[in-house]
Amino acid sequence: MLFPESRRALEQYAGETPVWTEGYDVAAAREQARALAAQEPREEVAEVADVDADGVPARLYTPAAAGDAVVVHAHGGGFVFNDVEVHDASARRLANRTGLRVLSVDYRRPPEHRFPAAVDDVAAAGAWAARTLGDRLLAHGDSAGGNLALVDALRHPGRYAALALVYPFLDPAAGFESYATAADGFDPREAAWYWEQYASPADLANPDLAPLLSDRLGTLPPTLVVTAEHDPLRDEGEELARRIADAGVEVVATRYLGQLHGFWRHPRVFPSAEPLMRQVAGFLALHG
Repeated sequence: MLFPESRRALEQYAGETPVWTEGYDVAAAREQARALAAQEPREEVAEVADVDADGVPARLYTPAAAGDAVVVHAHGGGFVFNDVEVHDASARRLANRTGLRVLSVDYRRPPEHRFPAAVDDVAAAGAWAARTLGDRLLAHGDSAGGNLALVDALRHPGRYAALALVYPFLDPAAGFESYATAADGFDPREAAWYWEQYASPADLANPDLAPLLSDRLGTLPPTLVVTAEHDPLRDEGEELARRIADAGVEVVATRYLGQLHGFWRHPRVFPSAEPLMRQVAGFLALHG
């Protein structure tokens, strides 16, 4: 059952132009997201600095009395949308809740920069963080960012001490039941559009794009996987948790009832967002 805040959110977004509409204006949608994010309250963090992570722009958040570990954060947005500005409020909250430095990666996005540009940027930023900030790294990502954080961990076994994934976007085939049953009003053309912007059909079986196909799942560090009950991505996230647990990885998996995809980033709208932030922060701090 959808919780009341989720029903209200669905009603609010019902009139928006679908992304798969011919002539959809990606640039305008990005600007709108930045404008909306600019209206969100932002917590004070002891130090916030834009940095060059070996050619990849990123933003480093350092809370007071920060611990030694660094959280590499990859933002969500279907690979196409959002950036460090849109995720600024969330990254500040993550730094303050964990007590750790957070490196938010401003990776390149499609359709201007297609696969594997985003994967390569997260990898480069992770390598820079290990060399420059200290070798105790943790990774975090939501939605498409969860895909990127997971892929970087699979490409570089041992790089991260722990991994936290919030409703990760993993399956370009959209082959799980939750695409049909979990989300009220969801049109499968939406997920397909994001994958089409990101990659060509020849890439869809590449484990650097579709990490459920990886033969390295057993190399992952302790991993938190969070899903939302009314999210088309729910089943693929939970399947990931099952597969990596079977591969011998220490896994914590949580499904948030009544919630929609995207709720993590909006604590003023979704009462579950702050408890989730604290769960993620506690898990990362535990391993940091």
